[in-house]
Amino acid sequence: MNLTDRTVLVVGGTSGIGRELARRLAEAGSAVTVGGRDTAALAELAAEGFGTVEIDVTDGASVARARDAVLAARPELDTVVTMSGVMLLEDLRDPAHFEAALTTIDTNLTGTIRVVDAFTPHLLARGAGTFVTVTSGIAFLPFPPMPTYAASKAAVHAYSEALRAQLDGTGVGVVELVPPAVATAGQEKANPNALPLDAFAAEVMDLLAQEPTPHEILVERVHTHRWAERDGTYAELVAQRAKALSMLPGRRG
Repeated sequence: MNLTDRTVLVVGGTSGIGRELARRLAEAGSAVTVGGRDTAALAELAAEGFGTVEIDVTDGASVARARDAVLAARPELDTVVTMSGVMLLEDLRDPAHFEAALTTIDTNLTGTIRVVDAFTPHLLARGAGTFVTVTSGIAFLPFPPMPTYAASKAAVHAYSEALRAQLDGTGVGVVELVPPAVATAGQEKANPNALPLDAFAAEVMDLLAQEPTPHEILVERVHTHRWAERDGTYAELVAQRAKALSMLPGRRG
């Protein structure tokens, strides 16, 4: 993928991985608009020269308004990155977890579908473009304290595969970014083994720039997750990760 002249929308790019990738894409020469709910972060990004748009992926009307605003400002838009996501702990022995499950699915899965649906007609009309969906290594190797997060990201993986098949021959591609644990603001203290953000972003940019672009963007650190079943390590690794259930409030002590 030529990253020097793209016109990109990064939905969920106000922090963490999304914000860093938005900056890297801009540095490579792409025109980047960042969408999100954090108005303060959007103001900071606007001051840096990014296009910005408010968008709440759990609200269909908000997604439609954002689409219309972005296409009015940048009708040449050719790349849509769907980054929005939440990671919530859930104790499945407590029925109260259900609200967290609903929030997770509405943001991570249904939110992705809302964004893709909003921009599919535009990209199809262009006859060229790219969707970049974002899943997780946890989609392939569950982290038991976050069961619905894992399920939602596995669902986005399956949806991405189906979307790619349905768009085959239209000129619109689908690329799936599969991050491992990355040392963003939410991961630095929680997971000392998380991959530094700079290293992750640099490796992702190298992979995105390949011709042809891989269907899955897999940094080296995420291969253990992605190929656990193939490599016969899945059961052992899930059992190891289940030790983290002690971090749930009801399991401590």
